[in-house]
Amino acid sequence: MISAPNQGHINPFVHLALKLASNGFSITFAHFEFVHHMLSKSQNSNNTKEFDIFSKARESGLDIRYTTINDGFPIEFDRVLHIEEYWESLLELFPARVDEFVRSIIESNPSMVHFLVTDTLFHWPASIANKYKLVSVSFWTEPALVFSLAYHTEALKENGHYPCKDDIDEEINYIPGVETISTRDLMPYFKESEADFILYNTVQELESDTISALNEQSHKNYAIGPINFSKNLSKNTTVTKSLRSESDCAQWLDSKSPNSVLYVSFGSLVHTSKQVLEEIAYGLLLSEVNFIWVVRSDIVSSIDAEVLPTGFKDEVGDKGLIIPWCNQIMVLSNPAVGGFLTHCGWNSILESVWCSTPMICYPITYDQPTNKKLVVDDWKIGIGLFDGTTSINSEIQRDEVAKKIKAFMSNLEGYKQEIKELQAIVQSAIEIDGSSEKNFDQFVKDLKAKIYSNNEESMTN
Repeated sequence: MISAPNQGHINPFVHLALKLASNGFSITFAHFEFVHHMLSKSQNSNNTKEFDIFSKARESGLDIRYTTINDGFPIEFDRVLHIEEYWESLLELFPARVDEFVRSIIESNPSMVHFLVTDTLFHWPASIANKYKLVSVSFWTEPALVFSLAYHTEALKENGHYPCKDDIDEEINYIPGVETISTRDLMPYFKESEADFILYNTVQELESDTISALNEQSHKNYAIGPINFSKNLSKNTTVTKSLRSESDCAQWLDSKSPNSVLYVSFGSLVHTSKQVLEEIAYGLLLSEVNFIWVVRSDIVSSIDAEVLPTGFKDEVGDKGLIIPWCNQIMVLSNPAVGGFLTHCGWNSILESVWCSTPMICYPITYDQPTNKKLVVDDWKIGIGLFDGTTSINSEIQRDEVAKKIKAFMSNLEGYKQEIKELQAIVQSAIEIDGSSEKNFDQFVKDLKAKIYSNNEESMTN
């Protein structure tokens, strides 16, 4: 198993590894070396070589081997500052390293039947799997809606919607299984996947039309989410996943009234400007609501850690708690938290639904504008920080931010009712007889059948 080296992809990949191992598979989980070092540092471990995120899982009886793979850059290389160079290398040069890694794993365990599980962000797994005659499993950690749009790139091209200009606002109503979507809600990237099986970290009932339409194209799609909350795992399978040290917010939260706190976080990866942060900062102050705000040290850039206005923390006082990172589930599930101002990362949306916390959406890039459509238009469990006519690249104003926050936090009840209905659907999906659990069981059966079929064919040849 090889995940993309980002927090939002690592979390579901780790849980998928645990779930596969709980179903009797032997797993070799390969983290990037720099990710391994970050995990070790976040746990204050002085022995990087001996640090093993799956040690407790093995103690519980799961067969998970943990190793690392080099991405071709030194540990100290700033992958955030040079993100374009880095991802170009991952797509063009890194596959040779994976090829060598896969070959060595197969040669060291020649009696075992192998298969490859990789992140759908990578385009090279199919060629490596074909070379070694492996079944290829692709794990899509974003909603099925985003995958479907990428899958139908040719249709978008034929209708002049790919590539799509920022200043065009047109409706797209010809994608199978996808309700009408505006060009403004399209994610700014597309990708293709050629795999034997595709797993989605979503719930069948939340995206039923999209999943059904994808299955009409190919019977290899399985909605198995939210994998992070899967119940059918061996006990004592706690695994270190956070790349950053987590602040303890419990005491501060416990001092606040129910539903009085707005949690603010823009995830682990996206960047924004000091101007945006300043307007949000004073928007929060003017709204007069209590808030917890996760402000990463690299949210503007990795070389500019002082990102908030001078004196802002003093002005806030006890009304706000500003931290570098936290356990998001613990925060969202605290009774004091009433809403979540989010960048609309898919993990954040699933966690909000799980904790029945309505959202204010401020998508920045990647799949986030498309995810926002699900939250605001389809499920009606939140609002946009701006209306549909405002570009996500537009300058924001503190007065508008304050107005939206104040109105949202004063009228949570309607959104709470809607999101609790979704929460019930999501929680039901991971029960033994739930859709995600049934889909996972079917995937395991289909995977084994495919593996054995390929192995018999290979032996015959």
